[in-house]
Amino acid sequence: MMKIKKSGIVIISLFFLGSIVMGLFLGWSLSETRNIINSEYITDFDTALPTKLLDINGEVITEFASDEKREIIAYNNLPQQMIDALITREDNVFFSHAGFNLKAILRGVVGILTGRSLGGGSTLTQQIAGTLYCDRSDKSVVRKLKELWWAIQMERRYSKNEILELYLNKIYFGGGTYGVNAASKYYFGHGATEITPAEAAILVIQLSNPAHYNPFDHPNRAMDRQKYVLASMVDAGFLSQEEADESFENYWANFDYTRTSTSAYMMRDDKAPWFSEYVRRELSGMIYGSDDIYTSGFTVNTTLNLAHQQIAQDVMVKYIDDANRRYKREHSSKTGVATNIYVPMTEMLALLFDIPELKVSEQRTEIVANNTYVNQLNPVIDVIALMTGSEKLKVNIVNRATAISKQNEEKTTIEGTMVALDHSNGYIDALVGGSKFDSDNQFIRATQAKVQPGSTFKPLYYSAAIDSRKFTPTTQISDSMVVFHTADGKPYIPLNFRGEWEGNVSVWYALTRSMNVPSLKILDGIGFEAAIDRASKLLGIPQNELESRSFVPVYPLGLGVCSVRPIEMARAYAIFANGGKEITPMAIRTVEDKNGNVILNPELDIRKEQAAKGDKIQVITPQTSFVMIKLLEQTVNNGGTLGAQKWHFDYKDANGKRYTMPAGGKTGTTQNWADAWTCGITPYYAAAFWFGFDKPGQSLGLNITGATLAGFAWGEYFDKVHADLPYKNWIKPLEGVIECTVCADSGMILTDSCEHSTTQWYLEGTQPTEICPIHSNSSNSTLAIIRLEKEMYKSGQRTVFDIDRTPLTFDLSAPLISDYDEDDEEDIIDNSTSKFDYNYLME
Repeated sequence: MMKIKKSGIVIISLFFLGSIVMGLFLGWSLSETRNIINSEYITDFDTALPTKLLDINGEVITEFASDEKREIIAYNNLPQQMIDALITREDNVFFSHAGFNLKAILRGVVGILTGRSLGGGSTLTQQIAGTLYCDRSDKSVVRKLKELWWAIQMERRYSKNEILELYLNKIYFGGGTYGVNAASKYYFGHGATEITPAEAAILVIQLSNPAHYNPFDHPNRAMDRQKYVLASMVDAGFLSQEEADESFENYWANFDYTRTSTSAYMMRDDKAPWFSEYVRRELSGMIYGSDDIYTSGFTVNTTLNLAHQQIAQDVMVKYIDDANRRYKREHSSKTGVATNIYVPMTEMLALLFDIPELKVSEQRTEIVANNTYVNQLNPVIDVIALMTGSEKLKVNIVNRATAISKQNEEKTTIEGTMVALDHSNGYIDALVGGSKFDSDNQFIRATQAKVQPGSTFKPLYYSAAIDSRKFTPTTQISDSMVVFHTADGKPYIPLNFRGEWEGNVSVWYALTRSMNVPSLKILDGIGFEAAIDRASKLLGIPQNELESRSFVPVYPLGLGVCSVRPIEMARAYAIFANGGKEITPMAIRTVEDKNGNVILNPELDIRKEQAAKGDKIQVITPQTSFVMIKLLEQTVNNGGTLGAQKWHFDYKDANGKRYTMPAGGKTGTTQNWADAWTCGITPYYAAAFWFGFDKPGQSLGLNITGATLAGFAWGEYFDKVHADLPYKNWIKPLEGVIECTVCADSGMILTDSCEHSTTQWYLEGTQPTEICPIHSNSSNSTLAIIRLEKEMYKSGQRTVFDIDRTPLTFDLSAPLISDYDEDDEEDIIDNSTSKFDYNYLME
């Protein structure tokens, strides 16, 4: 009895629980139904509004639009053949079902279970319901059930004609177009009211797979499917066979075989296409449902400065074109020499010594034949293939030749990219991703390319060397032949850029002249672990990518033999200029909906992440970053690799007063002269410029380097960008750094006998404290120390050293005497013993 009672209680409980669940479900269903009744009206549905991109000053960059342009077309204005083609292709029982087709659903389920393509299970109503109320990228059963629910509600609420009108004005037809009117203009050059049966068939086959059936990319494939749709319309009684044939023939007789599948999006007006594409990709990851980007009327406030962007685009076009002219001229000259001199020699040797491998005439013939085919025969065969329907001819021969041509182009055409950041906030100020942005060239090299940075990489680990205090700007390093040994004992013998040796050089000199051997000795001095750690943090490369990017403990790493993105290099240099604080490059500040409400605030999210890091936001200390800035300045101003361009950044302010904008940077040229770099900074911006080939393995040549190409592009861009900006200097730390003028030959305390001097900045406590051993004697050594101590006193340094290296401390509360001069120094020298009379220096 107890068991029976217990089981009864369980049954009753389950019954009540089921009732509650059913009640909740029915309540939700009723509320959703009421929702539809209250809010959905076919004449009031939202039209597509473009998304506007605004620059930092509120100027319109471009619009992302679906190309509907608010051109809604009424059902009654559509030609009947458009409706007939749609019904025939997508849902031949549309006018008789209640929103779903049970047979089609079962067919779709069987297809999924068996892994076979048996056709879709969705009706036209389900398709538009899914487009309006669901995320169609979601392939789950839940989405299918929601879609079915909404389809039933739409059928209950709207007439069949209203559903078709909504469908034909909202659905995607490929080419970046939404709605039949926009699609008709894109594919045929006229509105939907003029659609022919053959054109209607072309449009409806786009619904299933617009990339697969695009007539401009795959005319033969589209032609076959178009024939099938027209035949189905004939079978259904919508067309006569004669009408179908005539329409089909007229369509292909007037078809433009030379047109490419450039989308409506690609044909928009855009003042910064590379940057816009970068923003579009960023938005795609922020906004769910790609349709929203083109139809929801967002306003995207970006970081771009359009005035600077125009300068960047002009500069990059100029120097990419110049690089290709120089490369082709030099390459043609070398080819001529090879053809006229070396080819006959090698062929003679091949015959004389019976070495067929030396024969190159066959290779020359192949090259000539390939070029002739690609440039002369290929276009003709392409058109013949399209006109005759010989798809195999096009695929097997034409496409292969085109692919070969594209591969050769990637190896022989110099590309370029640049990105500039406002290092105070991480804003992307300008971005050019390559030569010309079009349907075949959308690879944003500034953010996507992974290339070797060459010598622009050196400052990254030089900063770790300065931090270690083992090295200062005037530490002497021997520039001479050296053999390093790898971890497995293999020898590694580096060479300088032109194979020259200079003997002992200072760290600052080695960096500004981009010397390889001294740089690798610095790398060896601090260790690979410290160098990799510092470089990865400056670049923002996560630990799990280091090995794949060749950030491994081998000596070529010190010469930039690793993989970085240009935007990562710009970030690293921006951190130097930003006092050592981490920056996050960003392109989007906020996104507003059509009513002006901020719905996304990427900049605020970044600022919160940065604030949460606290002290860890400091990648390197302000003191080290300042020393690095002063080292990079010398590359521009002190005879370094950027000095040859003579970019001094001299301007006049509003009052006519001249000033020079501080600037620093570093050039880089990789192995075999394959990549040409320049990364530079000012108190306003950091930028990275790169030139090279998309496919590695080709050399730019000895005359195209970081200094002779990228350096000029960087200099011209920065010269124009800063022309209207007021003077601004670097932010100097309040303490922890000291400026000293020392002997340029020894890096030690300057004496009267020292012929050359250099003024450098040091971390406090690392400045030289010994007399120049090359140019020292008793009298001038004492005077040198007094002068140094005077400099230190003025700069607020408390600890100095006397002649026997005993540390002494100044009384900083006492001012230095105002009439201190050369005569006073001589008196001190005459009266000094082993200790200096510091009271004489104070009142």
